[in-house]
This record gives sequence, C-alpha cells and structure tokens, in this order.
Amino acid sequence: MTLIQPFLEFGFMRRALVACIALAISATPLGVFLSLRRMSLIGDALSHAVLPGAAIGYLISGLSLVAMGMGGLIAGLAVALLSGAVSRYTPLKEDASFAGFYLGSLALGVTLVSLRGSSVDLLHVLFGSLLAVDNGALLLVGGIAAFTLTLLAILYRPLVIDAFDSDFLRAQGRWNAPLVHGLFLMLVVLNLVAGFQVLGTLMSVGLMMLPAASARFWSRHLAAMLAIAILMAVISALAGLIFSWHFSLPAGPAVVLSAAMLFFVSILTGPCGGILRRH
Repeated sequence: MTLIQPFLEFGFMRRALVACIALAISATPLGVFLSLRRMSLIGDALSHAVLPGAAIGYLISGLSLVAMGMGGLIAGLAVALLSGAVSRYTPLKEDASFAGFYLGSLALGVTLVSLRGSSVDLLHVLFGSLLAVDNGALLLVGGIAAFTLTLLAILYRPLVIDAFDSDFLRAQGRWNAPLVHGLFLMLVVLNLVAGFQVLGTLMSVGLMMLPAASARFWSRHLAAMLAIAILMAVISALAGLIFSWHFSLPAGPAVVLSAAMLFFVSILTGPCGGILRRH
C-alpha cells in the first residue's frame, strides 16, 4: 500500500503515470520495429532532431505546449526527409546522414534555448518535467497514442514484411514501400514529440528503445515481443515514479533508469540469448 500511496493521494503522480503508460503503448511498439530494422540509433537521432524546432517554439511563445510540439514535429520530419534524400542521392549511408543532421540539430537547439532562457529552461527542454505534466500534455500524448495505434493497425503487415525482407515488399507491388517507410518515420517523430513533452529530448527515446531491446531476450515471436515490450515499459514507468517519490530522484531519468535495469536483467537472464541461459 505504501508503494502506491503517492498515486492515490496526488494528482500530479497519476497524470505522470498515465502519460508514461500512453507513451509505453504507442512508442514502444515503434521501438520494436526500429530494432528489427536495425534502426535503433536513428530513433535517438530523431529525438535530438526535434530540439531546434522546439527551441524556436520556445523563443516565440515561451514554454507553450502547442508551439514547442509543432516546432519539434516540423524539425523532426524535416531531418528525417533530408537524411533520407541525402542517403538516396549521395554515397553516404542513412545512419551517417542521420548522425550529421542530428548533431547539428542538437547543437542548434541548445544554442537557441540558451539565447533567451536560463539554465533551468534548458534542463526542462533537455530532460523534461514529468511531474509537471498537465491536462493539455495528457490530451496531446493520448491523441498521438490513439493515432499511432490506428495507423500501426493499418500498416502492421507491410511493416512486418519490411522489417524482415524489404526487397519482397517492393517486389510485391501491393504496398508503396517508400510511403510505408515515410509514414513509419512520421510515427516515430510524432511519438518523440509526445515523449519530449514528458521526458525531454534526451530521455524520450529511452522509453521507446530500452523495453524494445529487452523484449528480444524474452521471445522470438513478434506479437509476443510487442506485448512484452509494452509490459516492460509500463513496469519501468511505475517503478521509476515510485523510486523518484521515495528516494527524491528526478522522475524522468528514474523511469529511463528503471528501463535500463530491466534491459541488463534481460541481457543476463533472458531465455532467448541471455548470457546466463547460454552458458
């Protein structure tokens, strides 16, 4: 009872938990597909790519949820499209082009925030403020989660085919492979924008990728991996918020740290390739 007491007594703890659960349901399945497509670090790159757009929104409207969210969405999509174009029309590979754009975006975003804001504002943008989630942020995260699940249900089959055999998807002709890839990247950026509102630009990718990477050690079946990843993300959110309350830790990093602990446990004890199981 002591563990769940903060959620019973305080509305800000309940809002933080609901926001994390919504992110777990929508962002973590995308992390599974990113992992299967060997694009895990691209998720990290896109999480930093939203920063300059969010910073421009901050310069125009202050800490406005709508302005920073729209700016982050536009910046993230722009970086995704530019990186794809560079990798398609030049000899540079996609991971290298993403790295170049995201490093520039991160530096530009930090510079823009620093022009007007204080170090506290910069920390808020980079690391989020999970316990300050309000009803507007909840509506945004919930709306993005609902849209993501709907589009994932429509695109599930081509995404699965593309993850295991992209050439077959192109040869099949039933689905437009570049369009599927573009919609998938759009969903990734949308969920990183939602995560940015809650966990900040540096932490938002943690809840997307860590449970997804952990799930691969517990099952070889995609449907089971998706369910396990979501469950691990929810457990990480609950454990992180409990730790942050009882040990006075920053809430966002505590959630991601809990996910990292589950990742290390999975590496050691997971039945599908865990170190201890293999030896």
